[in-house]
Amino acid sequence: MGKDKERKNGNIAPLSKWETAKYSSSLVRRGLELEKLIEDKHKRKLFLIEKGDKYGYIDSTGKIVINPQFDYAGKFSEGLARIQVEDKWGYIDITGKVVIDIEFDEASEFSEGLACISTADENGYLDKSGYIDKTGKMVIKPQFDFAYRFSEGLARVTIDKKGGYINKIGEIIINAQFDGDSDFSEGLACVFIGGKLGHIDDRFGFIDGKYGYIDNKGKMVIKPQFNGASSFSEELASVMIDDRWGYINKIGEIVINLQFDWAGDFSEGLASINIGGKRDNPFPTLPGGFLRGGEWGYIDNKGRIVIKPKFDYAGNFSEGLAHIKVGDKWGHINRIGEITIKPQFDFAGVFSDGLAYVEEYTGEGEKNTGYIDRTGEYIWKSSW
Repeated sequence: MGKDKERKNGNIAPLSKWETAKYSSSLVRRGLELEKLIEDKHKRKLFLIEKGDKYGYIDSTGKIVINPQFDYAGKFSEGLARIQVEDKWGYIDITGKVVIDIEFDEASEFSEGLACISTADENGYLDKSGYIDKTGKMVIKPQFDFAYRFSEGLARVTIDKKGGYINKIGEIIINAQFDGDSDFSEGLACVFIGGKLGHIDDRFGFIDGKYGYIDNKGKMVIKPQFNGASSFSEELASVMIDDRWGYINKIGEIVINLQFDWAGDFSEGLASINIGGKRDNPFPTLPGGFLRGGEWGYIDNKGRIVIKPKFDYAGNFSEGLAHIKVGDKWGHINRIGEITIKPQFDFAGVFSDGLAYVEEYTGEGEKNTGYIDRTGEYIWKSSW
């Protein structure tokens, strides 16, 4: 009591060992709480929204944390999001503060610490692409005809209509030589060579060429032999020969027979497949184009059908759920094929960080967008 009285009177009295420990413990606790608040702030997930003709962001509870104010915007990646104001692009942090000036003619999401940006020519057409770091510093000057995100330390670039790969200081690691290419995934990249352009049924595209796979040194480890192919996912890649799809392993062996009319990537142990659909693309070397008809289901990594084909579309699993289409409505199923969110939306996306993006159209043709939780309930809707 005597020491407390002295302190109240403005005199300085030494703290006891017990008091010192108590105050030290309190300071440490407050420091840890502050550190956790800062950490939680940086871990906070934000979701892109569109309201009116402007874009902003909500948190996982549906609270608007960055007011819709941008002409266009992208999702957050590595703590930053690209935003467009009039005809220029820049980047904001999760507080909405502009941290990289709005000065670029085009900008992409950050990946592995770098983002691709592009400059325009005097007529306003995109000209050359390069890369900036998270401070906005130009680390690889715009010099490529096209450039894409970094993946596994390499980024694909286009020079004189041929694709190759660079490292993070802009050195060409794999010479520009491919007619088509993809990002590296699980150590390999899908490439397309021998492409010849021509017309089929008044449509223009590649009438020849094959897909194969290279390693990160540029060595062709699976020779070009496929009419269509995708990136590796969970150790397998879907490939197509003569409009029939199956799966190969990383040494090019067919481990799931070519039997499907479409085959998607593996995700959470399952892959969507289509049986009975017809592709509207007449070119034999490209898997693109709309797949019309047929039924969609899922297989496991042994090729066994584990969810019977019965949907009008089926997408990848994410966080234990997959988006599916029945008739003209979208919903979600679980891993045993049970409908957990009934098809009711005009579009429904995959779940990410607990939420899924959805769209609904009114009778007047206006689009309402929003996010739902795992129960199918809205946590935010553009019409609110």
